[in-house]
Amino acid sequence: MSSRGELEQRIMEVLWSSDAPRSVADVHAILTVERPLAYTTVMTVLDRLAKKGLVTRELVARAWRYEAGYSQSDLLAAELATALQSVSGSVRREALTRLAKLLSDEDLTALRN
Repeated sequence: MSSRGELEQRIMEVLWSSDAPRSVADVHAILTVERPLAYTTVMTVLDRLAKKGLVTRELVARAWRYEAGYSQSDLLAAELATALQSVSGSVRREALTRLAKLLSDEDLTALRN
């Protein structure tokens, strides 16, 4: 499934909730409200996310601007599909059956539509 660590996941959440691309300084400022982080740590994690293809970046006035490369729902769907493809048909069906039992009526209706 997901190969993102806690900080990578939190950075992705910041980018998903942003209405525009964010610089390292922007992301750092948001995250340091929650806990102390070195600027270079945020820069390194954003660079790694870009290399993984999870974020895109554009150089603007000598500073990278980052945004999520995929919506949160698209990325989750791809991760679930990858996890399901990696197991045999019987395990996949059993997992899907168990997952369906955990879904709300609203989620089940959404799946049917």
